[in-house]
Amino acid sequence: MNAAAPPLGAAGTATPTPIARWPQARAIARRAAARLPRPVLELDLAAALGHTLAGPLAALTDLPAFDTAAMDGWAVAGPGPWRLAGRVLAGRTPPPLADGWATEIATGAQLPPGATAVLRREHGRVERRTLAAGTLHPSGPGPLAPGQDVRPRAQECRRGEELLPAGTPVTPAVLGLAAACGYDRLTVGRPPTVELLVLGDEVVPAGLPGPGLVRDALGPMLQPWLRAAGAELLGRRAVRDDFALLRDAVRRSPAELIITTGGTAAGPADFLHTALAESGARLLVDGVAVRPGHPMLLAELPPAGPDGRIRHLVGLPGNPLAAVAGTVTLALPLLHASSGREAGSGRWARTARALSGHPGDTRLLPVRLTEDGPVPLAFDGPAMLRGLALAEALAVVPPGGVAAGERVELLGVPD
Repeated sequence: MNAAAPPLGAAGTATPTPIARWPQARAIARRAAARLPRPVLELDLAAALGHTLAGPLAALTDLPAFDTAAMDGWAVAGPGPWRLAGRVLAGRTPPPLADGWATEIATGAQLPPGATAVLRREHGRVERRTLAAGTLHPSGPGPLAPGQDVRPRAQECRRGEELLPAGTPVTPAVLGLAAACGYDRLTVGRPPTVELLVLGDEVVPAGLPGPGLVRDALGPMLQPWLRAAGAELLGRRAVRDDFALLRDAVRRSPAELIITTGGTAAGPADFLHTALAESGARLLVDGVAVRPGHPMLLAELPPAGPDGRIRHLVGLPGNPLAAVAGTVTLALPLLHASSGREAGSGRWARTARALSGHPGDTRLLPVRLTEDGPVPLAFDGPAMLRGLALAEALAVVPPGGVAAGERVELLGVPD
């Protein structure tokens, strides 16, 4: 038998807040996390993948560190033809090259001192006098320019130059750049910890749901999405429609951010508001003027743990597409700010056709991208995921809609 929830305000209070406009709600979420301390870690390159740079990435060396050959061929000194001598391979330090001489060279090898250009293999012809001696003649389509097919020292960056700002997510490309610059370890922000609570007696974790039941679609979708946003996911728990169970799950969660699915409205089994009130939470956002996803919330929980850290809870609606709207509105901005990632708006594009909007609320609409611009997809109801599975972006449609040819903001979708 479900535990009855006490009347709102009977133990603790959750101060009501006005319905937030969509841009305002995102800004509140970022501000809520931006003021929290951000612990840092020093990790080996491979372990840093998916984290966020805690400080700027500055080059530890020039890139390249020396003049290099950009093509296979010959390093030459002065105008041709040239007398041939020797070979330079990558990883070797070559001797100087005198004017009028050439030496065979491999791509990436250090250019000999005195060399003025690299003649591509397909643009040269060797006239052999003996196996050890010969003359190199240019046979290319035009004269050989000084510095041709040479990658000069520091072409990409100089030692000490800032390459990436703090707040940059560590991707495979960032790891490659860091390694090229001489890094073995990176200083990154410790990822915020997140626990996902899936609420509802009707939600089943596996198999075909029976009568009156539904499959948990949000857990499998949200977990990888949250990790990609910089979170350390502590786990996913199912919580039955029981006030006491929900209150205790919120109070005892070790996570810095709790994300719940369902229970944000005012139905007979929607206990989240009252559980937050009993827990001494402070509501920062209680409803957002966005469709779908209107009954979402953001709360600040009392300090907990030995370090007295402030925790937050994002309450997502239970309908799948509405929960996606809540994720991009509240959860992702808060996570990005918690990990120190730069605030980033979506891309912008001109619409291929008119996008209908709500009279007073922002609308988040799954779209596919065409050469002519974003095109809306069917199956965009709050309880549907079919449109989202085909979508390449979410269009942020302002109140009243967007006419064909007007610019619209595009947010990323789970991938």
